[in-house]
Amino acid sequence: MYKKSFRQLIEESDRCIMVPCVYDCASARAVEIVGFEAMMLSGGELSMAMNGIIEHDTSDYTECEWMAGRIAQSSIIPLAADIGNGWARSPIAIYRECRRLASLGVSAIQMEDSGDDGSLLPREEFYAKVRAAVDALKGTDCILIARTNGDCGAMMDECCARMQAAHELGAHMTTVVRTRTYDEAEYVARHVEGWKMFPDVTAPDGKPAVTLEQIYPLGYRIMTTHYTLKAAMDGMLEHGYRNFAEQNVTYTFNKKGPSGMAGFSAAAYFDPDGYMRMEETYTGQYQEYFLSKLYDEKYPESFPASENEKRF
Repeated sequence: MYKKSFRQLIEESDRCIMVPCVYDCASARAVEIVGFEAMMLSGGELSMAMNGIIEHDTSDYTECEWMAGRIAQSSIIPLAADIGNGWARSPIAIYRECRRLASLGVSAIQMEDSGDDGSLLPREEFYAKVRAAVDALKGTDCILIARTNGDCGAMMDECCARMQAAHELGAHMTTVVRTRTYDEAEYVARHVEGWKMFPDVTAPDGKPAVTLEQIYPLGYRIMTTHYTLKAAMDGMLEHGYRNFAEQNVTYTFNKKGPSGMAGFSAAAYFDPDGYMRMEETYTGQYQEYFLSKLYDEKYPESFPASENEKRF
């Protein structure tokens, strides 16, 4: 279970927190190892990783719950879960989904105002879902991030009105998800009170569209970013092209990545010896993990302490 919740991180921090999007326990582990303090389960990346297809009416709540619970229970940094529009379900269903995700250890839930066809829900339909989600999360340490998918260019005032209303209904944070520039972020800040999330920061022309330092004074407390699935695909393709061309794994086995570790197994990134030491406390006998014994691959000393006891 996480050490701190999103709420605690935000309340104790004097800066905007960068929050990468993840899609499984391995991407969550990588995000944690490099030092990020929190993460968000991306609905789009989950669909690609789990179903092999873009998110286009192909995912459902069961898949989100299944993965969110596993990530939340196996990581020691807090997880937010993107539930889209709650699969266009009723406020009672939203209430149930939020309660269940919070009980699994999810620390924040992002919910949007789109309907099945991609158009925005009527205001009152969205507000009913916000009320249900807020009520469901009472008594938990999980926060609600209300999101509008409205077009900043064509309907910025409508976007801001929806998010201000969601804030007044009790949403702990809001986001106008198509915000891309500082000017747009500043406009939102002048019209929407409370904590805000800057969504999916980009880097056109080789520099970030906005920086954490720029947007913190505007009330932005987290900034999300997508990179994990692209980075994973890039790495698999890089290794795959070489291994396929050479018809062996010489490239992978000898290449030392950021960990400084060669070999082809990823097991060492998950501290297998730490788990075996944990088991020794119950059995009285230490048994080295078979892959560690076979390839002498150890959890890198440069990585932070694994704290395996907290990952169940």
